[in-house]
Amino acid sequence: MYTTTRTLLTVLALSSSVAQLQAQDRKPDPIANLPITEGKFKPNDDSFQQYQYPEWFRDAKFGIWSHWGPQAVPRQGDWYARKMYDHDSVNRRTGAPAGQDPDNKYHVEHYGHPSKFGYKDIIPLWKAEKWDPDQLMTLYKKAGAKYFVSMGTHHDNFFLWNSKLHPWNSVNMGPKKDVVGLWQKAAKKQGLRFGVSEHLGASYTWFQVSHGSDATGPMAGVPYDGADPKYAELYHGKADPDDKAWLTKNPVWQREWFDRIKELIDGYNPDLLYSDSPLPFGDVGRSMLAHFYNHDMAKNGGKLEAVYNCKQVSGGKWVRDIERGVDKGISPEPWQTDTSIGDWYYRTGQKYKSSGEIVRMLTDIVSKNGNLLINIVQTPEGDLEPDMLKTLDEIGAWIAVNGEGIYATRPWKAYGEGPSTKSQEEGRFGGLKDVPDKGYTAEDFRFTTSKDAKTLYAFCLGTPAKELRILSLGSNAKLADKAVASVHLLGSKKKLAYKQEADALVITVPAALPASAATGFKIQFAN
Repeated sequence: MYTTTRTLLTVLALSSSVAQLQAQDRKPDPIANLPITEGKFKPNDDSFQQYQYPEWFRDAKFGIWSHWGPQAVPRQGDWYARKMYDHDSVNRRTGAPAGQDPDNKYHVEHYGHPSKFGYKDIIPLWKAEKWDPDQLMTLYKKAGAKYFVSMGTHHDNFFLWNSKLHPWNSVNMGPKKDVVGLWQKAAKKQGLRFGVSEHLGASYTWFQVSHGSDATGPMAGVPYDGADPKYAELYHGKADPDDKAWLTKNPVWQREWFDRIKELIDGYNPDLLYSDSPLPFGDVGRSMLAHFYNHDMAKNGGKLEAVYNCKQVSGGKWVRDIERGVDKGISPEPWQTDTSIGDWYYRTGQKYKSSGEIVRMLTDIVSKNGNLLINIVQTPEGDLEPDMLKTLDEIGAWIAVNGEGIYATRPWKAYGEGPSTKSQEEGRFGGLKDVPDKGYTAEDFRFTTSKDAKTLYAFCLGTPAKELRILSLGSNAKLADKAVASVHLLGSKKKLAYKQEADALVITVPAALPASAATGFKIQFAN
């Protein structure tokens, strides 16, 4: 009996020792117990179903984005920080070799090989010496923007805010300015809502090319500067060989993302936060989102004003964003298009969208329950080119006349009619491609309605003829359950002649109709 007991005690002692050793070897989980503000929202999808879309966002309809940073310096457009390392590029869709990227060729010719002159050396060249955020924000408000979004950080892992967690930021380097903070101050002065965009989630895998070397040519095998451990805070560490998706699966990097985006939220209290991805990293992203919503409610006395954009179907939990595209029809939930007037970053000689294209895109998006967030391309120095100023002025002039049919409106029973509703092309990021701006006719209309549903706004996207026929308002169409009582041209108090026939509402167009990118009509119904 004694021997049996002693053996049992020995086994228990050994088991305890093994358990202690295993506990010592077990590393703490970096994504466990993430710190979030306590409140109504918990980090799970059921909790996010409580989300309600803020009226300010639903009413705003039009925002302007500053997609700007050190990558503008070479004047070569988007993704320069990555493509400058692409000596032996690969087609992202097919995986086939694509040869030397033009940005890599440009970089070698103008700056030198990226083993010696890398992206870290581009950053000090960004001075933003002509940037005047107050002047630009005044222009953006005049153009009709109701909210403004600043780049927080792009995939280049360079922060535009005064970060205490990351030394590679615009206060320490480059312009030596708190870009996010100064944009926010200017937006508040103009009465605009303020947002920030984060592209950090994709940075960890996106920037891995900086750790490589040329596979061919005279510099083959010479490591790029991203392979130098001294610069790991900018280029990240080396990813595992199978960590190649848009969003990293490394939990240490996921925790780093959480901490840094939380710093941005806590330090700047944005009304809107945009992620260039689906909601990142599963429960880590849910923790960030719960924190953002609860933090916003705490700052607003219990009222939720926050908007979160990501590239994922919402289900009511956030605002879905469609990059370079539009929804296919009227969405039951508010959504947003993000696009640019040209390339995402400044590129010499690029072609910009015209004011007419932007206005027609805006009317299409609003008719489908969406908002338009458009990037206005800044020079590396921070100012705008003359043609950009002209375009903003023209948008503002159109908004001054037609804004009643855009702001604080809601979708009607049909978003539009005409040939343009039948010829549509799928976009890369869901929905349809940016509205093709050709071939619009006087038969193409987009509709919005006032919140009380008493007023319908109809925008003709083509050039109106002497008579306009709106098929959706024919007495047999059954979309308008009340008779038309009056028709006005937006911006005018003079009533227009019309007749409501069985197959169409026929409007007599004034002979001296002002030229317009989209001609707006205000249609009221009998009580």
